[in-house]
Amino acid sequence: MPYQYLIVERKDQVGTLVLNRPDAFNAFHMPMGRELFQAALELDEDPEVRCVVVTGAGRAFCGGGDVKSFVDNLERIGAHVKELTTYLHGAISRLCRSDKPVIMAVNGVAAGGGFSLAVAGDLVVAAESARFTMAYSRIAATPDGSSSYFLPRTIGLRRALELYLTNRTLSAREALEWGLVTRVVPDADLRAHVDALARELAQGPSKAFGAAKRLFHQSTWESLETQMELEAQAIAASGRTEDFRTGVTAFAGKATPAFRGR
Repeated sequence: MPYQYLIVERKDQVGTLVLNRPDAFNAFHMPMGRELFQAALELDEDPEVRCVVVTGAGRAFCGGGDVKSFVDNLERIGAHVKELTTYLHGAISRLCRSDKPVIMAVNGVAAGGGFSLAVAGDLVVAAESARFTMAYSRIAATPDGSSSYFLPRTIGLRRALELYLTNRTLSAREALEWGLVTRVVPDADLRAHVDALARELAQGPSKAFGAAKRLFHQSTWESLETQMELEAQAIAASGRTEDFRTGVTAFAGKATPAFRGR
């Protein structure tokens, strides 16, 4: 479908989703929220896409919710925010539950909902100039976009609370030290680095990737014994895939496997 506030590209089995409101720091408003949800569904369902990259146009990854739209809808702000978060949360849920690895390429400021979107990625690659801030308490808002789920699991409760309560801004290097991002690269190298990483992941065993993602997420609430049972079921299921047969056969023959995501 045509998009007005996103750019969606497909190449080398990689789907790239670019937030495209650069004059507004790619802030979420209702039309872009709807498009983001639709694009996440389309990329998840596209069998030719085996890795997803999310980034922003211009100088920002995403500045969060469009505060001007909040002001314009103060008389019905509850309904407005619930609808907007329905789209944002639906997109994040679909990407997190997808078999496909999701790379967040953070090219500038990631604030509010943009911060939350960034830290929801499977891998987060940040440019040196990237900055991370929750920003919610600055407008007397609580977190959304999954950050209250992922932050305590990623960096711990104390640091999560510090980011929310103080609106502390982390540089890319600080975010790397805290464990919020996977890698930091020079600004000029971000696109090439992410493209190479995405192409590599797109050639991987997609079904195994997806099952592993679900196992890691489930591990935060399951008991040891339940988690090991889930592991046993998942690895047995992976053994019945075409990619597993390819992988073990190639390994035994000292060859390089050619996975097809099946």
